[in-house]
Amino acid sequence: MIMFARVSTYRPGPGSSGAPSDETVKRVLGLPGCLGIYYLLGKDNKSLSITLWGDEEALAGSKQQADKIRAETSAEQHMQILGVEEFEVLTQQLAD
Repeated sequence: MIMFARVSTYRPGPGSSGAPSDETVKRVLGLPGCLGIYYLLGKDNKSLSITLWGDEEALAGSKQQADKIRAETSAEQHMQILGVEEFEVLTQQLAD
């Protein structure tokens, strides 16, 4: 199964964990073709969101709504958006 990913990098502001609200997660998961979402917080005060998409069309079709959600969430959470990149997922495996 071929999947695609969008990786957004943020710098949370003082006092912000960068964690999304439940509403934000629901909005992202509700986008057509979205298969999942991960949010990560690094020790260097950077956070990442990784969204997974069923195909390239879903990834492309979600761009406008994802940009809007990202902008709103970063404003609410006092985060600076450092970058947004798109990838093809070449390997997917979780340990049993």
